[in-house]
Amino acid sequence: MFIPAIEITDESFVTEIVARDYRTSAVFRKYGIEFCCGGRIPLQTACEIHGVNKDIIKKELNNSIRNLHITNAIDFGNWDIDFLVDYIRNIHHEYLIKNLPEAGDLLQRFTDSHKKKYPWLPDLANSFADLKKIMLPHLRHEEDVIFPYIRQIAHAHHHREPYAALLVRTLRKPVEEMMDREHEYIRNYLRTSRELTNNYTPPDNACITHRVCFSKLQELDNDLVQHTHLESNILFPRAIAMEKELLASV
Repeated sequence: MFIPAIEITDESFVTEIVARDYRTSAVFRKYGIEFCCGGRIPLQTACEIHGVNKDIIKKELNNSIRNLHITNAIDFGNWDIDFLVDYIRNIHHEYLIKNLPEAGDLLQRFTDSHKKKYPWLPDLANSFADLKKIMLPHLRHEEDVIFPYIRQIAHAHHHREPYAALLVRTLRKPVEEMMDREHEYIRNYLRTSRELTNNYTPPDNACITHRVCFSKLQELDNDLVQHTHLESNILFPRAIAMEKELLASV
């Protein structure tokens, strides 16, 4: 999702800043600055009211709106296994570890204050809570068990080590079973989230918090799709193929 660059000045209204780029909302939340209906004040005034250093918060706001681009021309399938694992861990796992709690807190606050107006919000919040509950332990399991196993198998396969088949039989983990189970859960969450939010499209009269919440969920959706693709279509199939080849070589 590409967001045009914005200029943040001392006179920019807080609500205006967030309306133009939802990513700035995390900075305002960090400092307890209201950005929804009570945020129609200039940034400088908001900083004075909350005793926040204006230059520091402007720097954090500008950092939050930096656009980082990854070209579609990247051939992930030809990456070295170790590099691909590191990329998934450092980019997608770190994103989820940081953003699942933040997005969950924002969604729950929005649900608590708007569920009478939007009766479907509790279902969305519950679906998100279930995703968070299963994903965080899942990430730890991948990093502590699955990824080290894949690295060992890839190393043994690459160097044609004589004990490779024994390594597979001794250390073999349910990569395929885990992949199918966990990623099916992600697909179910995405389907529910998209249906309940009309593909993250807020109504015309939506407040700033509503728009920020939907944008955060859209951002999460984009990350999960890419994350799942790298694992389900590239990393895990390569690991499973190496397992089978090593076992067949006995």
